[in-house]
Amino acid sequence: MTDELVRVYVPATVPMLTLLRGEGLPAASAHAVTPALREWYAEGDEEELEYVAFIRAAQDALQLLRADPAAPRRRVVVSVDLPAPAVGRGDGELGSSLVEVTDVVPLAAVAAIHVDGTDAAEDVAAAADVVVEALAGDPDAQFTVDGAEDHELEWYDVTELELLLGATS
Repeated sequence: MTDELVRVYVPATVPMLTLLRGEGLPAASAHAVTPALREWYAEGDEEELEYVAFIRAAQDALQLLRADPAAPRRRVVVSVDLPAPAVGRGDGELGSSLVEVTDVVPLAAVAAIHVDGTDAAEDVAAAADVVVEALAGDPDAQFTVDGAEDHELEWYDVTELELLLGATS
């Protein structure tokens, strides 16, 4: 019997990508299309729901950048396909896409890696500096975070990991 796979969007930083070379990304909070998200966005199709979960992971990457001032100022989202039992329930709040990845994410589970282009670095740096204030409701901080969100993350195949790490370090 094969487990159903769930697409999960894991927020990360460039230095965290080096973990994929070895043991993998540690268990962490991530985002996916959850029943609570489906219920909230009743009119959205699967692609729209996946985009919402992806964008929320990119927002969480800003918090990781705030916690690691040495990391390049580029948001990272790692799209992974995990067996359903490896994806724990999130907070259950209506509209939430939050899930808990309950085990290490190996390189073999990675479907794609998404990273900001170099042109986004200044806006991402500014957003990382004020993301906590934005989450607390500060409209000026939210405007700054929105500026980072105007940048689309670039898509990389998992086979491009070494090339990506060389280009972003």
